[in-house]
Amino acid sequence: MSTLAAAPASERLHALDAVRAFALLLGIVLHAALSFVPASPRFWFIQDTQPSLAVGFLSFSIHVFRMTTFFLMAGFFARMSFHRRGIRGFIEDRLQRIGLPLVIGWPIVFTAMVVVVIWASRFPNGGPTAGMRNWPPALPNFPLAHLWFLYVLLELYAAMLLLRGLLVRLDASGALRTALDRLFSGIMRSPLAPLVLAVPIGIAFSLDPRWAGAVGVRTPDQSLITNAQAWIGFGTSFGVGWLLHRQPDLLRILQRCWLWNVVLAVGLILTSFVLSGVMTSAPGAPKLPVRAETLRLIAAVLYAPAIWISTFAFIGLALRFMSGFSPTRRYLADASYWLYLIHMPIVMALQVTLSQLDWPGPFKFAIILIAALLPMLASYHLMVRFTFVGVLLNGRRAPRETTPAAAVTGPAVP
Repeated sequence: MSTLAAAPASERLHALDAVRAFALLLGIVLHAALSFVPASPRFWFIQDTQPSLAVGFLSFSIHVFRMTTFFLMAGFFARMSFHRRGIRGFIEDRLQRIGLPLVIGWPIVFTAMVVVVIWASRFPNGGPTAGMRNWPPALPNFPLAHLWFLYVLLELYAAMLLLRGLLVRLDASGALRTALDRLFSGIMRSPLAPLVLAVPIGIAFSLDPRWAGAVGVRTPDQSLITNAQAWIGFGTSFGVGWLLHRQPDLLRILQRCWLWNVVLAVGLILTSFVLSGVMTSAPGAPKLPVRAETLRLIAAVLYAPAIWISTFAFIGLALRFMSGFSPTRRYLADASYWLYLIHMPIVMALQVTLSQLDWPGPFKFAIILIAALLPMLASYHLMVRFTFVGVLLNGRRAPRETTPAAAVTGPAVP
């Protein structure tokens, strides 16, 4: 019997904790890689003197599925928290653990980022990019930077509560919700599920004349008005996560198909990466006798299912290999939110420090990750884990003597 089906409601879902933690930690890897991406013109605040195609492919691959996975887990755990706390407790909890970190953390982190960008301006390959030049911002333009996900989460929580309240009011008998569950179950049990779920965001890509594979879903990191692609792409994944929590046995499908999804994901991501290079005319990219509009449509048709197949592959891998308790994964799950909140200025400073050195790009990339993660983990352990900051971010921890199997479900922060 599946551990998902057999687990009591109070047992922590270790595999999904791992998905949530690695979705955040991969964001640190992604941002550490951006200075090494071969690109012209420069799109990051600093471009390393030793770009690496391999590191560029790594960042591209992570970008395909990370945020879709992130918001899917957000929807899953949001419904869990809602039914555990009730509507008032849920709102208070979300404002404390999502709203407060955004309001308090943004000015601190962003100020440090500005200082690093000013430092990078001293080098010919550094300084503000086109999207950073308008300062001070004129609302609704606002540099949310990497904390945009907190803002979008608050929007999605509000939208889901309104939608659920309306549905409950109109569907007193529950017949409509039962029909919706049947429809969703039918989609998830079909081998075409990733293609069906990819339709909304695929249409959004196709209708955007500026879209390119390297962009993926446009993130609303420079505005308080969330763009349509973000609503469609991340809203769909959040909704899928919410519906999955209504029928958690459907996760077993992802567990069974993990290998098939991994193979397909690798193929689609590699193809999308090549098309992205062709579309952006990167140095050394092959030229194809295809019109730009046709090429963009082909890229969108492939990239959209790549998002969902790789998301299913990532979750399926965790369900297959990480369903048991691991002290290391549990620790990383607890630490990942703090690490992601604070990582950007630290990673950026290390990128500037190493940017002019004549060392291989992958080697410098590895140094940045190690040099960033070690002090950040130390700060979590010493300043957060057993302090009021940890309570703010992750809720109260279970007593240390509690056995792993009896641990309550982890923090609802995605």
